[in-house]
This record gives sequence, structure tokens and C-alpha cells, in this order.
Amino acid sequence: MTIADQVTGSTIAGTAKPVQANPLESKPLEAKPAKAKRRVAAPAISLPAIGERELRLDLFRGLALWLIFIDHLPPSLLTWFTIRNYGFSDATEIFIFISGYTAAFVYGRAMLESGVVVATARILRRVWQIYVAHVFLFTIFLAEISYVATRFENPLYTEEMGIMDFLKQPDVTIVQALLLRFRPVNMDVLPLYIVLMLALPLILWLMKWRPDVTLGLSVALYAVTWEYDLYLSAYPNGFWAFNPFAWQLLFVFGAWCALGGARRMSHILASRVTMWIAIAYLVAAFYVTLTWYVPQLSHFMPKRLEQWMYPIDKADLDVLRFTHFLALAALTVRVLPRDWPGLKSPWLRPLILCGSHSLEIFCLGVFLAFAGHFILAEVSGGPVMHALISLSGILIMWAMAWVISWYKRVADKSGSKTKSAVGSADMAGGG
Repeated sequence: MTIADQVTGSTIAGTAKPVQANPLESKPLEAKPAKAKRRVAAPAISLPAIGERELRLDLFRGLALWLIFIDHLPPSLLTWFTIRNYGFSDATEIFIFISGYTAAFVYGRAMLESGVVVATARILRRVWQIYVAHVFLFTIFLAEISYVATRFENPLYTEEMGIMDFLKQPDVTIVQALLLRFRPVNMDVLPLYIVLMLALPLILWLMKWRPDVTLGLSVALYAVTWEYDLYLSAYPNGFWAFNPFAWQLLFVFGAWCALGGARRMSHILASRVTMWIAIAYLVAAFYVTLTWYVPQLSHFMPKRLEQWMYPIDKADLDVLRFTHFLALAALTVRVLPRDWPGLKSPWLRPLILCGSHSLEIFCLGVFLAFAGHFILAEVSGGPVMHALISLSGILIMWAMAWVISWYKRVADKSGSKTKSAVGSADMAGGG
């Protein structure tokens, strides 16, 4: 198995046997002139053959959800096991990259086989599902915070979680929330995901034409965002915690990898030079993060390097964060092949289950994070309680993912009978 197989799946569609020049046409390839045959031999985009679910995507998406939940809790012993303490990137980069990859895999195939209109309709349906989930989460989250603040007579909760403006002007704030401009703390990922998914039809249409040009346009938008400080404003003031104009680069890169980009750069991923560059960068990033906790080590860092490096901006996806994620991804592809037996291990089953229902589990994680924050503030903030809250939250997320999986597998039999072979919303992020 090659590195390309490990990244994109097994045999690439269109390379194992002759295919039609246009999926929407019924005429066989032999009826086309020689020029059309040459065009098919080098398709603009290519997709993995339909087969088993890519468990590595679910594994790392589940891991990202667990890490996001732990990072949303007050600092504790388990916080030191999250990747943000050992480099520039964190679980958000993993989540957005996999979201772009899986969305392109599912809806890119739909666009090739059913056309732009049908694929766009399916994407908009998915966007609506995510938007409804965001509204429900916003409502329940506000109710949770308001109840705790009132019941325990502690208005600091409303200020800390960013809902003071809602209590002052609930009518205006609700409208702004529906427009994705007002968000309490820890509710910034879903609005970003909604905006990126809204842009997906255009991204896939461009990639169907020229995938490398599309990635280049994404890089150009990222550069323009940094040069001219493009951003979306938030209510009542400020800007989005995750700037879509910058974070689209990671989403588009994930889509580009899914649609044949990873296969075409397989020789780069297989290179030992790439491996050692990635290792060197990760080690350097780890040393820099150590200086944040051990200030004495900062004396060994050149001042000019510090001036160039800081601040490492998360809102605009700093290039140091992006390259750190790339280094992690390059090493992961080398050491974790698609057919790794560990993916079938029962020990990893909880992560894979959570990753396969990421939308529901993310929403649950936001709710549990505040509940854990409340318990730690009102009951006990000791290390034992920290560990208990963290582990309990993970177990609850696992239990919820198991219930959803059971329902879709057993209770909803009619849905399983009509499931399409081209992919589903599960693969594209739950639902």
C-alpha cells in the first residue's frame, strides 16, 4: 500500500478500469473521440473508490472533540494531555481540516455523479441542519447559564460566558445570534463551519475545473486577509473568534486532499526529507511552547525571532499554526496507515463513535463544559474533581454517541435500507 492509498483510500476512481468521460452522460467511453479519451486519462479531480468508512477520519475527529471539551474546562491535570500545550496548533485545526476533507469526499462525489444543482441542494440541506443545531445549542446554553447564575446568585457566570448583552437587550441579541454575530463563549466553531459549508458548492465547482488553481485562490484570499485585515464583525463589538477568510485555507486544503491532492503529493509525503523537516519543526514548536511555562528558557531564543513570531494569532490562523498542523498530518500519514489493525481495537471504539457523530457530540460537549465549569467553581476545584469531571464528560459523550449509533443501526431500519452508496451526512460530520 502506497502513501497515496493511506491518505485517500484504496484504488483511485478512474484508474482501475475505464470510466465515462462525463458521469451525467450515458454513452460509453468508446463512443467518444480520442481527444475525449485523453481528457479522461487525467481527470481534474479523483475520488477514492467506494468502500469501507475511513476510520482514521472518525478517530481523529473524535479525538478533536474530546480535546476541545477538555480545553473548554478550567485548566487541570488532563489539560496537559491536549496538543495545544506542545505546539502552535490545537484540536480546532484537526476538526476543520477533517470537516473539509469529509465534506469534499461526500459532496464532491455527489457533484460528479448528480451534477452541481443536486450537490448544492444536498449541501444547503446539511447547512440548514448545522444551523438548526447551532440555534438549539444557543437556546439551551443560554438557559443553562441563566439558570445557574440566578439559582446561585452569581452574576459572574453571565459575564464570564459572554451573555450580559443578552440579558440587557434580549430582543436585539437574539436577532444578532440568528445572524451568527452574537455567540457566547465556546460557541464559535459551528458558525465558522456553517460559513465554510455555504462556500462549499463554489469550492467544489472550482475544484471540478482546476483543483490546484482553487487551492491557489484560497492561499491568495488568506494572504489578502492578512495584508488588508479582512474580518467579520461580531455583536456587540469585536470580530469573529475564527475568521472565515483565514480559516477557509485549512478547509479548502482538506477538500483538495480529498479530491486527489493527497494522491498527487504522495511522493512528497513519502520522502524522508519531508519527515525530518516535520520532526524538526515540531521539536522547535515544542521548545517555543515550553518558554511559555518556563520563562527562563526564553533567554535562549533570539529576540528578532520572538519579534517576528509573536503574537501567534489563532483568530486569523497564523501561518505557524497552519504549518504546525501540516507537520503533524505528514507524520501521522506515515505512521498510521489506512489498514492499521489498531483501528479495529475496542479501546479506540469510543473515539471513532464520537467522531462519526461529531455534530451532536460537539453540541453536547459545549453543554457539558459549562456544567463542569459550574461544578468546579461551586463544589470543588481540586485535581481529583477535575479528573472526575473530565472523565465523566468523556464517558457521557461516548454514551451519547453509542445511543445515536444504535438508533441509526437498529431502530431506524428504513433509513439504513435507503442509504446511498455515495456517502452520507454522517461522513460529512454527523447527522
